[in-house]
Order: sequence, then structure tokens, then C-alpha cells
Amino acid sequence: MSISAEPIIYGLIFIGIMVLVQGLYLTVFGRSISLNNRVNRRLEMLDKGGNREEVMEKLRKEMEQHLKARKIPLYSILATKAQMGAIAFSPKQLMMLMVACGFIAFIGLSVGTSTALPVRVLVSAAMGVGGIFVWVNMKAGKRMAMLEEQLPDAIELMVRSLRVGHPFSSAIGIVANEVADPLATEFGVIADEAAYGRDMGEALKDMAERLDMQDLRFLAVAVTIQQQSGGNLAEILDGLAKVIRARFRLFRRVKAITAEAKWSGKFLSAFPILALIAIQMIKPDYYDEAMEHPYFIPACLAVGFFLVANLFVMRALVNIKV
Repeated sequence: MSISAEPIIYGLIFIGIMVLVQGLYLTVFGRSISLNNRVNRRLEMLDKGGNREEVMEKLRKEMEQHLKARKIPLYSILATKAQMGAIAFSPKQLMMLMVACGFIAFIGLSVGTSTALPVRVLVSAAMGVGGIFVWVNMKAGKRMAMLEEQLPDAIELMVRSLRVGHPFSSAIGIVANEVADPLATEFGVIADEAAYGRDMGEALKDMAERLDMQDLRFLAVAVTIQQQSGGNLAEILDGLAKVIRARFRLFRRVKAITAEAKWSGKFLSAFPILALIAIQMIKPDYYDEAMEHPYFIPACLAVGFFLVANLFVMRALVNIKV
């Protein structure tokens, strides 16, 4: 019995690409961009001697650059996730990273495997594009989850600030200084924009649309209505915080109920691939005769199509809006 190491090498190369991109990201933009730092990124940039206006413009450029790149062919698939993740790499830099990662993967495959040249080219291209896409998707998912969890606490902090007599702009500034990233930097940019004369309701609305968060839309609408018609903003925001917490609890319940179906769909799609890898490792020549059949390639394409379709169908079935 001979075990092939090539599938393991493929996996190690892909993991290496992910680690390389993350390391490069932290090296270029600093540890504070990882969302695990105790000091938020905006305050760290100001502490390093940055001018308030320059820091605001730099952060706004990072937050909005991917929206402007949606018209670029193929990149539009990545632009929304990159926008939600506030990826500081520009669209051009991300595309260059795809090419660089694909080249590194090609070198790794050439050194560590004996596959044919066309296969190495296709696999390395898939690793370059797929590695960046998976990395951006992970960053966006982590950031959006943290934003959703931080928002009720931030609104309650604003409520307490308003009740002791602070204006709403000062309450936004307190949130920007007291809470952690990613919400602190987002609210810090809003506080800076308000200081330079931008309407607070408009700034909150733009942030909500950019992040595509329903709870932030509620906050923007509440602030806009209060600005136009008056009222006790502290009471309005207090009720909003309670509503957001209730939605968050309901969302967690729905997520727990649908977790089994989600993992079933992922397992059913991954099992044939894992079984294929296991068979190739244990008996590399097992499919040699089948590969000579004229229907082998069409059958592989059909199986791949149904496996991908299974993921989308299962995701649609359990995608319950709260």
C-alpha cells in the first residue's frame, strides 16, 4: 500500500498562502488592524502623530475604495466582502496579491509535486484567487459579527451619555474612544466628519449602507427623525438597543436551529472530495482505468456542478431573515 503525499502538499500550500497574506497585512498596516488590539486603529494612528483630518481621509478612503471598484470585471464578486471587511489593501493590491500567490503556489507545486504543467497552472491560479477570496471572506465575517455584537452596547453607552447632558456628537465621540474596534474606528470617522460639518444622520446612513447592516439603518433613521421632529433621543435609542438585543437573541436561536442543516449540506458536498483524496492517498492508481473512459471528464464536471449546487440550495433553505 502506497500513500501519495500530493493532496497533503496541496493543502499545505493553500494554508501557507493564507498565512502569508495575513502576515503581510499585519506587517503593512500594523497589529491594530487585526481587530484584536486593545487600542483601536484610529486612536493608534492619531497617537503616532497623524493629523485628525489626514487620519479621517485615510480611513474613509480605505472604507470606500472597494465600492468604487465594483465595475471591474470579476473583482465585483470580491468587492462587497472586501467592503464589509474594510480591507485596507486597495483593489489593485488585492489583484496583485492574487497573481503573486498564484505564482508562489505554482513554484510550490512544481517543487513538491509531479503533476502535469497544465494542472499545475490551473491549480495555482485557483489557489491564488481562492486564497484571497477565502481570506477576505473570513475577515468580513469576523468583522461583521463583531460589529453586530458591539452595537447594542455602543447605543446604551450613547444613551447614558445623553442622559447626563452630553450632546449627541459628544456621545458618538465617547463611543469612538471607549469601545474596541471595529465599531470604534467607524464611529470615530463619523465623529470627525461631524466635527468638519457633515450631517450626523447622513453620515450614519452612509455607514449603514456601506456595511449593509439593518440595525445601523434603524439607528440612522432614529437620529434623522429626531433631528427633524425633535423628541427625547435617549429614550428612542434606549428602545432601539432593546430591539437590537432581542433581534440578536432571535438570530442566535435561528442560527442554532439551522446549524445542523448547514453542516449537513457542507458535509454532503465535502465527503465525495475527501473520499477521493483518501482513495488517491491509499491507492493512487485506483482510477487509472476510469480516467481512460470518454465520459470521465464530463462526469467529473457534472459531479462538481451538483456538489456546488448542493451548497447553494442548502444555504437558500436555511437563510432565514431575522
